[in-house]
Amino acid sequence: MTQPLIIALSKGRLLKETLPILAEAGIEPGEDLGSRKLIFDTNHEQIKFIVVRAVDVPTFVTRGVAHIGVSGLDQIAEQSLTDLYLPVDLGVSACRLMTAGMVGAQVPQGKRRVATKYTHLAREYYARIGVQVELIKLYGAMELAPIVGLADEIVDIVDTGNTLKANGLEPRKLIMHSSARLVVNKAAWKTRFDEISPLVEKIKGALA
Repeated sequence: MTQPLIIALSKGRLLKETLPILAEAGIEPGEDLGSRKLIFDTNHEQIKFIVVRAVDVPTFVTRGVAHIGVSGLDQIAEQSLTDLYLPVDLGVSACRLMTAGMVGAQVPQGKRRVATKYTHLAREYYARIGVQVELIKLYGAMELAPIVGLADEIVDIVDTGNTLKANGLEPRKLIMHSSARLVVNKAAWKTRFDEISPLVEKIKGALA
């Protein structure tokens, strides 16, 4: 019997936004995704869900542990992964990766201290505009870095901008637009095309 198709979903807000699209395409969880289980049944015997951290979805799909996944374009670009096929923009979790700093603060003329979890994309961006940077890797509370003097700027995802505003920061330069993408392992796309292609078409139809 063929191994089930594994779909890797991101925890949190993106999961809530993805499930209605999958349901419209005829794929629904067969059990509560909030339990402590790691692999979940669906209403299709040959399709299983795994629910992991958003940052880990591209890795699971690239490594072939999952055949399909849903991930933000920002995560894919940050990890600079090339073994993924991105057939569908799901159009949810739309946001912008931007630089930001304290309102009215002067941008240093020399080397800039930048706090971010997007070190790869930040390094690429500042190199592109010819600015030397010291990158400070943080995983959370990014807005705090300029407030306490840890960094001159931050590079982070901006949705409404309300969190920046509430902390006396302002968005500055756009690095990239991001939204959730359906990602497929390239090897699986070839070897299990007859299963994956109709699934992709159903998801496209659900969006239409």
